[in-house]
Amino acid sequence: MTPIIYEFNPVERFVAGTVGSPGERTFFIQARTGSRIVSVVVDKSQVIALGERTKIMLREIKKTDSAIVIKSTEIDDAPLEQPIFEEFRAGIIAMAWDSENSVLIYELREMTGSDDNSQDDVIFEEGDLSADLLRVHVSPTQAAAFSKRCISLASAGRMPCPFCGSPIDPTGHLCPRSNGYRR
Repeated sequence: MTPIIYEFNPVERFVAGTVGSPGERTFFIQARTGSRIVSVVVDKSQVIALGERTKIMLREIKKTDSAIVIKSTEIDDAPLEQPIFEEFRAGIIAMAWDSENSVLIYELREMTGSDDNSQDDVIFEEGDLSADLLRVHVSPTQAAAFSKRCISLASAGRMPCPFCGSPIDPTGHLCPRSNGYRR
C-alpha cells in the first residue's frame, strides 16, 4: 500500500488535544486548513517533548535571527475539531526550521514495527517513505501557541501523589511509600 503524505502548508490551526477523562485520555495532534482535518494519535510523553523542544527551538531561532517576530498569543483552549478520526499513531517525530520561508516544520511518521530497533538517521525522504506522514508548516507565532498548549495539556492530568509521585486516580491509589495503604 502506498503511504499517504498529509501536507499542511500553510496550516490554519495546529494543536494538541485529548479525548477522555484523566487517566484514560488519548492524546492527539490535529492540523486543520479549511474543512480538511487530520488527527494523529501520540503519547503523552511525545506531547511533553514537542512542547518543550518547540520552546527551546524558538528561543534559539530568536537568538540567531533578530528579524523573526514571535507575537505573544493566548493558548488555544478550544476543543479538538470534530470529527476526530485517527489517521494513524505517530512513531517518529521530527522538527526542522526552514529559514528560507521562516517556518517550523513538524513531521509525524506512522508507527511501524521497525521503529523500535531502527538506528537510521531520521530523514523523511518521500521516495523512501514506507509509512503515512503528517507534515505541517507552522509560523513561529503558531509554534509558540502550540508549545504553550502542549505544556498546559500535559500538566492538566491527574494530580501526583506527594509521597511517591505516581498519579492519583479519583478513587485513590496504593502508595508504595505508605506500605500499601490507600491514599
